[in-house]
Amino acid sequence: MSTASVRIPSFQTVESESHLAEVEKVLLYVSDARARAARARNELERSGAAEHLVSALREIEARLEEDHRRLMQSTFFAIPSDQDQLAV
Repeated sequence: MSTASVRIPSFQTVESESHLAEVEKVLLYVSDARARAARARNELERSGAAEHLVSALREIEARLEEDHRRLMQSTFFAIPSDQDQLAV
């Protein structure tokens, strides 16, 4: 019989996963909002809407894309502050 150890997730690990799940929800909402803005912009362009409306939607699309990227980089790809120094 094998005596392989079973790794039980710590409370901190479970809590961190819960926190990241909340961040994922926000990322999804931001992504959905960007896609909705793109659809609205396309519809307005096709229907000949005023340029300031199309321009405003184009600008918010770009901002939402940048916000999505920034949130991804500052959460999922960030180095926790307690790990940013080399051990000596």
